[in-house]
Amino acid sequence: MGIWGPEHFEPDVFAARARDRLPGKPSAPDEAPSGDHVIARIKPEPGMFSAAKLAAVLVPVVARAEGATVLLTQRADGMRNHSGQIAFPGGRIDPHDDGPLRAALREAFEEIGLPRQAVQPLGFMPPYFSITGYHITPVVALVEPDMPFVLNALEVTEAFEVPLGFLMNPLNHQVEAREFNGAMRKYYAITYGERYIWGVTAGIIRLLYERLYA
Repeated sequence: MGIWGPEHFEPDVFAARARDRLPGKPSAPDEAPSGDHVIARIKPEPGMFSAAKLAAVLVPVVARAEGATVLLTQRADGMRNHSGQIAFPGGRIDPHDDGPLRAALREAFEEIGLPRQAVQPLGFMPPYFSITGYHITPVVALVEPDMPFVLNALEVTEAFEVPLGFLMNPLNHQVEAREFNGAMRKYYAITYGERYIWGVTAGIIRLLYERLYA
């Protein structure tokens, strides 16, 4: 596990690395994904992946001159699923989305008002399967800094940034466990100041590290 210097997290350097190491099109929906089951060492049940709901998230890397950051959101407390948790902008892929890229861009605009023209897609990460039954395609993109976000208060209470270098340091990735549906489940967690990033979001961050910096 390598520890990288700050020059590796300059926006242009990151963008070149992402384009080189991430495919320009998403994986097939039936491809066996990484995800919660891998971390927890759970053997997939027959049909588990094919029955999953398709979703997409945007992994927005903000092109700050002093070093790239990752844009994250705090979900509203009133949300039916994962309320109050830290997440990437994203959600289910609707039939009219024409794939994960458009779904991720649509959700980012609906949740935080991120305009399409401020987003430069770099590539697609391998799919991530959540224990709650979602087959998630993360779309990595470079985002212009200092965008005037308009938060959808029904879904998001805050948008904030974490240095990419911090998130790509494997020493900041912890494996923790808690009970879910009567069984103990392992998951990744990352603590940044008072921010506690865990579950699918931390798992996708870990997957990004493994693809680009491990």
